[in-house]
Amino acid sequence: MSEYKKRSGQNVTNGGVGAFMFLAFIGAAVYFISKADGFWEGVLGFLKALVWPAFLVFEALTTLGA
Repeated sequence: MSEYKKRSGQNVTNGGVGAFMFLAFIGAAVYFISKADGFWEGVLGFLKALVWPAFLVFEALTTLGA
């Protein structure tokens, strides 16, 4: 029972977090792609949508002075 807890034969997981992250990815992709002027900027926008949480954490830690 590595990461899952067993209760009366059912697995208890954090599926809600995955759904939230998927919706956040879709929102970021729509935002970045809508700002693109051309095809390659759209591709770059899609790639940015994949890694935007890393930028968010970096900026938060920079602001906090960590």
